[in-house]
Parts: sequence; C-alpha cells; structure tokens
Amino acid sequence: MNDKAPGTPRHVAIIMDGNGRWARERGLPRIKGHEEGANSVRAVVRASKELGISYLTLYAFSVENWVRPKAEIEGLMDLLVRYLRGNEKELHEQKIRLRAMGRLEDLREDVRNELARVSDATAAYESGTLVFALSYGGRTEIANAAKRIARQAAAGTLDPESVDEKTVAANLYLPDVPDPDLLIRTSGEMRVSNFMLWQISYAELYVSPVMWPDFREENLKQAVAEYKRRRRRFGDIA
Repeated sequence: MNDKAPGTPRHVAIIMDGNGRWARERGLPRIKGHEEGANSVRAVVRASKELGISYLTLYAFSVENWVRPKAEIEGLMDLLVRYLRGNEKELHEQKIRLRAMGRLEDLREDVRNELARVSDATAAYESGTLVFALSYGGRTEIANAAKRIARQAAAGTLDPESVDEKTVAANLYLPDVPDPDLLIRTSGEMRVSNFMLWQISYAELYVSPVMWPDFREENLKQAVAEYKRRRRRFGDIA
C-alpha cells in the first residue's frame, strides 16, 4: 500500500478506562464511575455518527474483569441492561445496528436476552454499527478461532495447508466487521489490555489522558483529528 494521509476512520475501537479511578478521586463508589461512563458511551455514539464513523467498538467488560468483586460485577450487569433498555430508542432513531462479541454465554441471562432483543431489532440498520465487547479477550478469541479451524480440518472440510491469515480472520467473533483504523485508550494507560489483538495489527494508537467518565464528543473529535494528521504506511517505506 502507498503512504497516505487517512480520512475519517471507518472503524474506531475504544478501551474505556478510568471509571474506578474517577470515582475514587471523588470519594464515590466504583459503580458511580461506571454510571457516568455510560453517559460517555451515549456521547461518543452520537459523535461517531456525526463524524461519519461506520463502526464503533467499545471494550465494556473483559474476561479478566470476572475477578472483580461480585457487587461491582452485578452493578455492571444491571447498568448494561438499563443502557440497552434506555437507549434502544436512540439506536432506532439514528439507524445504528447493535452487535456484541466475546464469551456472551458467560453473561447473566437477562443481559444476554436484552442484547439479543436489541440486536435483532436493529439488525437491518446500515447507518452505523455499535459493537460491545463483553466478557471479551483477544487471546481467547484467537484460541477459539484456532479450535474452529481445527474442527474443520478434522472434519475434512478444510485443508490444513490452506490455512492463512484470511482463514483465521474468517473464524473470529465478527469476521464481517473491518479491522479498527484507530484504537483509543482513555485515562493515559499505555497498554492494549488483550483487546482485539489480531485486528489492531495496523491500527493507529491514540492515548487520551482523560478518564472515560469525562470523555465526550470533543475528545473523540480530537482523536480523529490526530488520526487524520498521520501517515499510514502499512509496512511500506516513507
């Protein structure tokens, strides 16, 4: 590929970090940080539509997060159900499709039911796609893809010698979703935290010092503006 200045990213993925610290700094329970973070989700979904971003993936809950206190996990599950019920109308108004990826079978039944219901209700929309990564881990996703490929080879429907990058990509959670162009991490942390490890191989990285509960439309616009100033070489020379 040729060196080029990118336009608006087609797919933005966000590691939403800093909810707990935001709450702690204010002397509040951790769940209050997650609740304020839900307002940031609403703001960023709206801003993504305004900017012309086609896919927005939000890292909402990782496979590692299950070690957190039970009360916090239950609060997060309750919050997710409230978000889905409270924001479904806006998804319909904006014609945005909801999808989810991860070990969804790990989630509480009412969460799974709401995800399925809203996903089905918005499945026909083409103005944008919002993806929640839930009970998600990049290594787990790749391992699961390897298992599926192994089963196909064992069944004789796939020649092991034909396995290539396209084969692996086709066996990931959402193979029809393009790889992220821009990966944003909030709260200033400098790590990818097991998020979309296969898909972000050529994503541009942007780290914001702003904690997720304070991340709003202008912060997303700043990240996209920085992305547009960069040169994407994809391994080619400058």
